[in-house]
Amino acid sequence: MKYLMNIKYVFLGITATLIVACNSNQNKSNTSSNHNPFEAKVDSILSLMTIEEKIGQLNLPSAGQFTTGQATNSDIGGKIEKGLVGGLFNIKTVASIRDIQKIAVEKSRLKIPLIFGMDVIHGYETTFPIPLGLSCSWDMPLIEKTARIAAIEASADGINWTFSPMVDISRDPRWGRVSEGSGEDVYLGSQIATAMVKGYQGDDLTNNNTILSCVKHFALYGAPEAGRDYNTVDMSKIRMYNEYLPPYKAAIDAGVGSVMAAFNEIDGVPATGNHWLLTDLLRKDWNFNGFVVTDYTGINEMTEHGLGDLQEVSALALNAGVDMDMVGEGLLTTLKNSLDEGKVKIATIDAAVKRILTVKFQLGLFDDPFKYCNDDRAKTEIYTKEHRDFSRKVASESIVLLKNENEILPLKKSGTIALIGPLANSKENMPGTWSVATKLGNANAFLDGLKTVAGDQVNVLYAKGSNLDHDLEFEKRATMFGRDIPRDGRTDKQLMDEALAIASKSDVIIAALGESSEMSGESSSRTNLQIPQVQKDLLNALLKTGKPVVLVLFTGRPLAITEENKNVPAILNAWFPGTEAGLAISDVLFGDVNPSGKLTATFPMNVGQVPIFYNHKNTGRPLGNSEGKFEKFKSNYLDVRNEPLYPFGYGLSYTTFNYANLKLNTTNIDAQGTIEVSVEVTNSGGFDGKEVVQLYVRDVVGSVTRPVKELKGFQKVEIKKGETKTVTFKLTENDLKFYNSNLDFVAEPGTFRVFVGTNSDTKMMTEFELTN
Repeated sequence: MKYLMNIKYVFLGITATLIVACNSNQNKSNTSSNHNPFEAKVDSILSLMTIEEKIGQLNLPSAGQFTTGQATNSDIGGKIEKGLVGGLFNIKTVASIRDIQKIAVEKSRLKIPLIFGMDVIHGYETTFPIPLGLSCSWDMPLIEKTARIAAIEASADGINWTFSPMVDISRDPRWGRVSEGSGEDVYLGSQIATAMVKGYQGDDLTNNNTILSCVKHFALYGAPEAGRDYNTVDMSKIRMYNEYLPPYKAAIDAGVGSVMAAFNEIDGVPATGNHWLLTDLLRKDWNFNGFVVTDYTGINEMTEHGLGDLQEVSALALNAGVDMDMVGEGLLTTLKNSLDEGKVKIATIDAAVKRILTVKFQLGLFDDPFKYCNDDRAKTEIYTKEHRDFSRKVASESIVLLKNENEILPLKKSGTIALIGPLANSKENMPGTWSVATKLGNANAFLDGLKTVAGDQVNVLYAKGSNLDHDLEFEKRATMFGRDIPRDGRTDKQLMDEALAIASKSDVIIAALGESSEMSGESSSRTNLQIPQVQKDLLNALLKTGKPVVLVLFTGRPLAITEENKNVPAILNAWFPGTEAGLAISDVLFGDVNPSGKLTATFPMNVGQVPIFYNHKNTGRPLGNSEGKFEKFKSNYLDVRNEPLYPFGYGLSYTTFNYANLKLNTTNIDAQGTIEVSVEVTNSGGFDGKEVVQLYVRDVVGSVTRPVKELKGFQKVEIKKGETKTVTFKLTENDLKFYNSNLDFVAEPGTFRVFVGTNSDTKMMTEFELTN
């Protein structure tokens, strides 16, 4: 007999038979449809609720285990008992969640279960590379599986809702949260959004190993002025529709169950209170039927934006389309007054409550509130060897080889290696930012992984070489949340002398340098995109030894490493690889894995080029064929070239890939037609390898200006040494569509150029015509 029947779940004499969950095929997420199979059951509960209990369902306090702001909540248990809480976040473990759920379903009047959320961003206890790094794998099945594993582990620990994926497009690496997204491209970002939602939610939300996904931050959060977190965003509608909105729409189309409003404003109105965004666009145009949650104290912060006191902004948020208030309790404390004063309508409150109750039905919580509280699952499905092995594989697929002069890499498993740098033995930093459920002490340090993979024939010597930064106060800000890199009390000279001493005994030097994990992420914007100077000094000293130097770069954003690219013979960008960091990096260094990662965000030459991205538009005075040379009265800089240090899609391999015979099966298509694009890719080097074959399109003439190139397809293919594979893409009219100045989604007849190659800078090109 179902759980609710067992406990004689009663609503004022109406038995639980009135609201027992539907069978599993009705529980599948259906947020993009107007049909709600639970409507009668939700209405039956709603009819029994007091106004206080209705408003309570809209309240999402933090349990306090992990917080991102200053707000605190007291007496959460008492509020749950009074029916004044709809869900909790930042709490984990089956025991803790079971105890709190018992209060809701055994002590509250209507016994409505809670939902439990957490920032499960790139894994749970088994952590995968930061999202920016993960995107560099360009492998959608692999990315989907990381979300699937995260859902399995989180759900085994009692959690049924994640605030992920973050799909904000960003072209400004000063913004710290670029680390949490998938880079600069809207097409790739949309593919990843879909994969993540499918991984978290699966095919059936009633399964106890799936969790509700929440796409964020809606919308445009990745384009703040000055690259400063939480700052104003201002852009045209045409740019919004073409370059920023599609990944959110992809998540909606994939069936995501919830949406988080962004902190920034749009057209002068904060997203949290923006009716056009949350109702006209999201619900009416996109047919989203899930619920909208604010970001942390997002309602309260509209007061600082200048939109009124807490009661005014709370009413504004509800009327705009917000359903759940994270932490701020503005809805909880003011909505009754606003209802009495006619500032909100009971129908608006009811609609928000119905959406939240519907999701609880979809998750199967009315059938069994404790379905995620299985002690056996908690013991056997979290941080398993299988999951850790997959994390190692994923990390190795995400690492990007930026330079490999004279084929220094892969290293031989013999001789003496000096591993030097403040990131070489810091396991706490390896999971990267926003890994709140990770047990940092379990992570695999680079030093440990190097020794393991190298084997007995390699002598590994280690020295810290320098502190993270000269500035102690900066270092404190950059190593928060348990990510300490214990500061060495010796002088910079003493640290460097020790490093040079072991370097002199080595055959090759590995420099483990870059950012700490908290130098990127939320509230971690930077104006200086270089490696900290104390580390640059160390690197330069190591280069002067004359020994081969490999730079293993740790970063959560594109960095300006122009000097390093000029002077260091080999550079491997590791991002922050997750739980198995040291092993995965070493797998690549020694050639057990041939690197295949490709950048999803452009690396600038210096911060003055920012924002910089591949799919820009031409000016009326483009530099054109004079790229790399200054030309007066053209669009260029006096002091630096226009092109980036590394373009979007860039990444090297230990082997080489040659492209040839770019062909189209036709040079004309109409609105119903399909064109096939094929290219031959040959592995001409000495290693088996994987190549991300990328297809870009340019609309040559349009009714509005069009980008110089747009990604429209990619395939990651494995090619053995000496082998040639023909890679084929298909394009239809839909791939050529864009939003015009009327915001109509159209494909305009005319000439289109097709580019195929190893990165966005490819010159291999052919053309076709789209006809009426």
